[in-house]
Amino acid sequence: MVNYRGFSSHSKNSSIYFRRYSSPLSITYYIVILFALSIFIFTFYSKDILEDEDRKPPSITSGEKNSKIEQLHDDVLWEAPFSHGLHPCVKPSSRYKATQGWDRYMTVRSNGGLNQMRAGIADMVAVAHIMNATLVIPQLDKRSFWQDTSIFSDIFDEVHFIMTLQTDVRIVKELPKELESASRARKHFSSWSGVSYYEEMADLWKDYQVIHVAKSDSRLANNDLPFDIQRLRCRALYHALRFSPAIENLGKKLLERLRSRAERYIALHLRYEKDMLSFTGCTHGLTETEAEELRVMRINTNHWKIKNINATEQRIGGLCPLTPKEVGIFLQALGYPPSTLIYIAAGEIYGGSVHLSELTSRFPNIVFKEALASKGELQAFSHHASQSAALDYIISIESDVFIPSHSGNMARAVEGHRRFLGHRKTITPDRKGLVAIYDMLESGVLKDGSSSLSHLVMKLHRSRQGAPRKREGAPSGIKGRGRFRLEEPFYQNPFPECICGSNIQDDEDT
Repeated sequence: MVNYRGFSSHSKNSSIYFRRYSSPLSITYYIVILFALSIFIFTFYSKDILEDEDRKPPSITSGEKNSKIEQLHDDVLWEAPFSHGLHPCVKPSSRYKATQGWDRYMTVRSNGGLNQMRAGIADMVAVAHIMNATLVIPQLDKRSFWQDTSIFSDIFDEVHFIMTLQTDVRIVKELPKELESASRARKHFSSWSGVSYYEEMADLWKDYQVIHVAKSDSRLANNDLPFDIQRLRCRALYHALRFSPAIENLGKKLLERLRSRAERYIALHLRYEKDMLSFTGCTHGLTETEAEELRVMRINTNHWKIKNINATEQRIGGLCPLTPKEVGIFLQALGYPPSTLIYIAAGEIYGGSVHLSELTSRFPNIVFKEALASKGELQAFSHHASQSAALDYIISIESDVFIPSHSGNMARAVEGHRRFLGHRKTITPDRKGLVAIYDMLESGVLKDGSSSLSHLVMKLHRSRQGAPRKREGAPSGIKGRGRFRLEEPFYQNPFPECICGSNIQDDEDT
């Protein structure tokens, strides 16, 4: 299997996510705080737990009543949040005008993994529209961590992309031959930039016919953009960037095979891969030998800026992916039965069956795409991480429940797409809150499989199941450009610009 998630965007933001190695006194301080927090959580919820146990219904002997209770429990587990009549809306306003840009060309090198590139390409469509440019089909990243040699048409339906956006931006497959050797303005556009920035960049057309954009990720702001630009981003990402016919066809087959195994399934983005654990410095539950192997990998990976990471602080801060064991406890506490079909959307799990068994011991009905497809069907996708990731993406979007074990480009992209499609059920674990609960388990304050554990986990996640909400801004008190990178990404939650209520017109300024 392949690892398809990259970290080029993470490395530049590493000061946000990681703290450098701290003194033993600092570690002791965090442990004391964690213990106090654990006691507080248990005490705070204990009254509710006892009340819930007191309210347990008397034993039911009627088969009909048992059936109704089981159905109610089933609905809670699988039904999507109430969407309040919200639906996708991407139609431009009556004032919207398409870009001409016949003699101005923009070339783009997309960077990152599949979902980082997808978001970047959608943004470059919007940037080309703002700058009145003709967009040349973007070049995909071939030099980063996963070394994928795929070109645009290997992953996306190129003709569909061009035709779908023809009323928005002129798109061509390649530069005109007479401009191939022409001098170009090579730009690293500033991150999180708004319309006024790109209107200023349009002055480059006075001296150049071609602008080359070296990086596509995070070039456009999340908020405070014109209504029509936001909707154009959604049209580009959700309508125009359709996967290639080969990927779509195999994805459909895999979905049919999953449905033949069970009526419903969970797509679990189990981000317990070697590169992720090494990059984040998370070693909880690993042996000393494994932890050292990850440390050496981090030291030897030049583009990862932070080398010394305190694993304890990472975990306490909720910055580590859940381990397979923690995922199993989490799903069990939410009430999913052991027979639940779980599709693993991920690369190779670190430690293989040794660590994966900590999940399969609780949920044995687990499947990877390698078990759903034949070797022949997957042969064309071998050594092409982004194409393989596209299959996981399709299956994750169509799942009854999607659960990511860590935040990241795919987790955010799938969550946003599922919101766009009708707020399909997406459970995002509160990793920081779960750490306190798991530590109570390890210390014996809570018992594995107990109703108290289940109560704590369910209460912690009542509002984390994909229900409609507006996109979150930066935390209060944060000033300067740094606040932009702390806002909730547009593609993680395209509400309200691309999601409308039943009483809102979708063709005017909403």
